[in-house]
Amino acid sequence: MSSLSLWEETLNNLENGSVRSANFIDGTWVANKEVKTQILEAFKAGQLKEENGFVDKHTLMPQKFSVERGVRLVPGGTSIRRGSYIARGVIIMPPSYINVGAFVDEGTMVDSHVLVGSCAQIGKKVHLSTAVQIGGVLEPIGAAPVIIEDEAFIGAGAIIVEGIVIKRRAVIAPGVILSKGIPVYDLVNERLLNIGEPIPENAIVVAGNRPVKNNNNWAKELGITLQCAVIVKYRDEKSDASLVLEDFLR
Repeated sequence: MSSLSLWEETLNNLENGSVRSANFIDGTWVANKEVKTQILEAFKAGQLKEENGFVDKHTLMPQKFSVERGVRLVPGGTSIRRGSYIARGVIIMPPSYINVGAFVDEGTMVDSHVLVGSCAQIGKKVHLSTAVQIGGVLEPIGAAPVIIEDEAFIGAGAIIVEGIVIKRRAVIAPGVILSKGIPVYDLVNERLLNIGEPIPENAIVVAGNRPVKNNNNWAKELGITLQCAVIVKYRDEKSDASLVLEDFLR
């Protein structure tokens, strides 16, 4: 009989990858409410502790790494919080931060100044470029986190929040912001994606602008536009070749 509390078992299982804070069920990513509940219990159970000049809840102190884990964690200020899963073959450049409940799968590159928020799910062979911000979510319990599926490429400075799903092999250009309030226009298929609809497989997304459409003459006179994102094409052999540089970084 285990003497560990349920939240301790949950954090251990998150770290070894046997449970996840979100799961792909019947074609949709769904938050694991039980796991998220126990993460919140870990916060409640925690007492402030000082370690190496930093203070945090003792239940959620940073993980320790060894060569046997097969993760390349380059020196320089990176912190990986308790209860996150980092698979073998992951490369993490400093400084970066990976929060509790996050899942980072095999072969992924986490470049410098990257945030992977709580419970975010990052697939295999993903590239998170410099200064990428992946939003996290613990509450409400049923809210699904940001999902980045296998082989996606997220360009420098991109911000992805509010449970946005990036399907496999999609490319998000530098500086793109994706949230439920940012419309995404698919120029290839001439349609507007529904709110919260995943970015499709192989889509190449760039930052765009759209005119104000509320009959505001003042805005029209000033040429004010609103932010949007635009799918300009879908990946092919030529666009794949432009991403081969990543292989030289490994």
